[in-house]
Amino acid sequence: MATKSKILGIGNALVDVLIQLKDDSLLHQLGFPRGSMQLIDFEKREQIDQITKHLPRTQASGGSAANTIHGLAKLGVKTGYIGKISEDTTGKIFRNDMTHSGISPILLYSNTPSGMAMGMISPDFERTFGTYLGAAVEMTASELKEEYFRGYDVLHIEGYLTFNHDLMIRAGELAKSLGLKVSLDMASYNVVELNRDFLLEYIRKYTDFVFANEDEAKALSGAEPREALEFISSMCDTAIVKLGANGSIAKHMGQYSEAGVIKANPMDTTGAGDLYASGFLYGFYSGNDLNTCMQYGAITAGKVIEVLGPKMDVARWNSIYEMIGNI
Repeated sequence: MATKSKILGIGNALVDVLIQLKDDSLLHQLGFPRGSMQLIDFEKREQIDQITKHLPRTQASGGSAANTIHGLAKLGVKTGYIGKISEDTTGKIFRNDMTHSGISPILLYSNTPSGMAMGMISPDFERTFGTYLGAAVEMTASELKEEYFRGYDVLHIEGYLTFNHDLMIRAGELAKSLGLKVSLDMASYNVVELNRDFLLEYIRKYTDFVFANEDEAKALSGAEPREALEFISSMCDTAIVKLGANGSIAKHMGQYSEAGVIKANPMDTTGAGDLYASGFLYGFYSGNDLNTCMQYGAITAGKVIEVLGPKMDVARWNSIYEMIGNI
């Protein structure tokens, strides 16, 4: 069933560069703990680029909200995305990937180099990230205009923007003034821990959907998943807590449901939560019941973990369409 709803994303515009390592020696050379995510400066980004240029790599637009919007576009939803880049090669990759995916990009520009997440994949698929935020984090509240939001039904916000409270509030106010529903993905438990009071107020005031994994839900509520779900759902219409291999639980307007996962051959969990949100929101705005929305989320999340990075090939998308059609 198709949806006529239009969904707008806002987040840190990053290009994901996924580099396949032969071994972990380069991680030691860079001083990166295996499996960590480190914020890096431009010089470190250039160093990683130079010492890994002989290795196989893929690159595509990324960032949490961008991944969700990409998934929604692949599911046939009319989508847009607000982010900040530079007029450099990296920024052009981001913009072109958005456009080629059928997403309407609303891009702001900076003289600072565009953001890039350098993901180094060990032979056993452990991921180690060096993330240069660059222009992405220079987006300000004053740059958001009402016209960017007009015509959309939903605003999907990534939790990584929470460090810019003014930006988050401005986005929420604009969305609500124009009648948009607001969907918030918590993004990371450490983001929640550092901004708990702000997020509690923000959820109560602006959000309609909240997506959280069990660590993020616990950081917000101090409780285990079921109690955390009750806590979050008391503040918004729809709350979803993702439990990894144990599936997900959700509550919508007092109705509780739980769903499992699909059988998958996991390779890389990058984008799993983002693509779960794609499937769920697509299901919701196609008029499905809560459990069906969760099953759609399980399908999109289960398929993306079978590939390196958050972008899937045509064959996997065709499999997703078939599986969704059979529910």
